Amino acid sequence: MIPNPPPKLSVSELTELIRCRLEEHFSTVTVEGELSNCRPASSGHLYFSLKDAGAKIDAVMFKNRLRSLNFEPKDGMLLRVRGSLSVYAPRGSYSIVCEEMELAGSGDILAMLEERKRRLAAEGLFDESLKKPLPRFPGTVGVVSSPTGAAVQDILNILGRRAAGVNVIILPAPVQGSTAAGIIARRIEQANRWQLADVIIVGRGGGSLEDLLPFSEEIVVRAVANSEIPVVSAVGHEIDWALCDFAADLRAPTPSAAAELVSEERAATLDIIHHLIESSVTVMHSRIERARFLLRPFSMQDLEYRFRAILQPRLIRFDDAKEALTTNLSALTANLRKRLELANAIIGASSPYAVMERGFSMVMNKNTGKIIHSSDDAAPGDRLEIRPLRGVITAITE
Repeated sequence: MIPNPPPKLSVSELTELIRCRLEEHFSTVTVEGELSNCRPASSGHLYFSLKDAGAKIDAVMFKNRLRSLNFEPKDGMLLRVRGSLSVYAPRGSYSIVCEEMELAGSGDILAMLEERKRRLAAEGLFDESLKKPLPRFPGTVGVVSSPTGAAVQDILNILGRRAAGVNVIILPAPVQGSTAAGIIARRIEQANRWQLADVIIVGRGGGSLEDLLPFSEEIVVRAVANSEIPVVSAVGHEIDWALCDFAADLRAPTPSAAAELVSEERAATLDIIHHLIESSVTVMHSRIERARFLLRPFSMQDLEYRFRAILQPRLIRFDDAKEALTTNLSALTANLRKRLELANAIIGASSPYAVMERGFSMVMNKNTGKIIHSSDDAAPGDRLEIRPLRGVITAITE
């Protein structure tokens, strides 16, 4: 048993002792480090972390002090802050309460990313000529992200609402850590090798600059640029960025926005179709109602009466025309008949048979076969042939 044991302390008492010692001995400190995990609060205060290669410390700068800044703090900046240490008892954590903040130079991460960006851009990986259009109606959407992350759930919810018929293939990959970049690049290559999707969404939810670094690794950027399948980069929130944004065929500010972009044509087309259907139905109903309104005064009897009123005058005109035609034809026929009878009478009167019926005969010289027109045409002893209407008489001239 330990002799003279120290007095027993509660957690609150121990934390209070630590707070008093820290705040007493570190009432004013000046710290230089890289800004990370910058989180402006709705209250106007700024919460962030300062880090270097070996450690990280939380910090806060209240709204009334932020007004004096002549720049906007962003992740990756190298800052010099002056303030005091403070202990937050409920969490048992300590942080720097910043009174002043100034730029101390460019952060190591941002400098590295800028150098990598310039080098990859010089190779042409970010050229606009390499950008491929997204398919209008993708049948399958591949998602390279953490299957348990909120980003995947947001994408599934939006695609389920806007494009219920689209298949979604989750290509699981860690989205932070030292192994994340290699797996992300491998998933993109596998999707292309096996033609698993019509479009690929690569991304994750928001996070600090360090959390998003896998999406800026060269292996991921090259995999995105070399993808034959169109790629939508959706890394972090709107203010976040990664180098794969520049290599992708399209950048979305958030994973939710990426899901909306790949389903935009389908949703817009469905809206147009629904609008056209509604317009067509409205027009058809309008025309049917107008036809009903116009037909309302016309009953079956009324229609028959109107039809007869139109047809009757024409029937009368037809009957009159028929009577006139019949009369004219009868008159013409009678006239022709009379002319025919007259011609027949004239022809009959001119016929030699008609003359013979009145007692005349035809006298012919039987030797010469000539008709005797006068007594001079016959000499004594000529044999004559007399032809009355019926029979033949022979004679000899004396």
